Amino acid sequence: MTNPPGSFIWYELMTSDPDGAAAFYGAVVGWTIAPHSDAGAPGGVDYRMIARTDGGHAGGVLTLNADMIAGGARPGWLGYLYTPDVDAAVAAITADGGTVHMAAHDLPVGRMAMVADPQGAPFYIMNPVPPAGEPDKVADAFSVTEAQHVRWNELATSDPDAAIAFYTKHFGWGQDGAMDMGALGEYRFLQHGGDMIGAVMPLMEGYPVPMWSFYIGVDDIDRAAAAVTANGGKVLNGPHEIPGGEFSVNGIDPQGVAFGLVGPRKS
Repeated sequence: MTNPPGSFIWYELMTSDPDGAAAFYGAVVGWTIAPHSDAGAPGGVDYRMIARTDGGHAGGVLTLNADMIAGGARPGWLGYLYTPDVDAAVAAITADGGTVHMAAHDLPVGRMAMVADPQGAPFYIMNPVPPAGEPDKVADAFSVTEAQHVRWNELATSDPDAAIAFYTKHFGWGQDGAMDMGALGEYRFLQHGGDMIGAVMPLMEGYPVPMWSFYIGVDDIDRAAAAVTANGGKVLNGPHEIPGGEFSVNGIDPQGVAFGLVGPRKS
C-alpha cells in the first residue's frame, strides 16, 4: 500500500437495515450498496461493499445482528486509519490512555483493531492486504475534492488540545489554522500528507459523546439535501456555505445515523 501511514483508508457504516441504507445512500449520494454479503466476509457476518460510479469502493456496510446489538453496538459510521504495525499501535495507544474495543486480529483483507482515543472517540486501525496483483494499490475512499468519496473528517471531542496531541503523535497529522466559532470555541484544521483532511472542534449540544463525523461528497448539495428528506432522512442544518464556496449539510439517515454532505450548489 502506498498511502502514507495515518491516512483514512476506509469507512464503514454499521446498520441494522442494509437494504434501507442502500436505498437511502443510493438516492442521496449515488452509491450502490451490494444486495448481499461480500464473499470474503468472515463466517456469519453480513458485510456489503459500497460501490462508486467510477468503479471504486467508498467503504463497506456491516449489518448489526442481534448479538452485536446485545454487546452494545449501535448504528453509526466509523473510519479506518492505515497503520503498518497494528499491534505496536495498539500498545502505544493504550499506553497514552486510549482503549481497545476489538483486539488486533487477522482477516483475509488485513490485520485490524478497533480502538478509541483517550476522550472515547472510536475508530479502526488497519494494515490491509493489497488486492492480488496490485501491491501498490492506493486506497481512495477519502478525497479532498471528489463526489462519492468522504471529503472531510470531523472530530467533536471533550478535550481538543489533548485529542490533537494524540493524533499528531500517533498518526503523523498536523494541526494548523482555525475558524472562530464564537462561544462554541475554535474549529481547528487537520493536515496529513499535504492535504487538509478535517478538523477538531469542542463537544457541543447534540453530541452526547466524543465522536468522528464524516462528510460525503455529492454532485449537487441542493439535490442531495432534497433526497435526504424524500427518502426518510432528516436534514439537521444546512446547506451552509463553507470556505471555498461549496456548501455543507448535516443529517440523520432513516436508521438514525448521523452523516454530513459537502458539495457545490448548482441551481
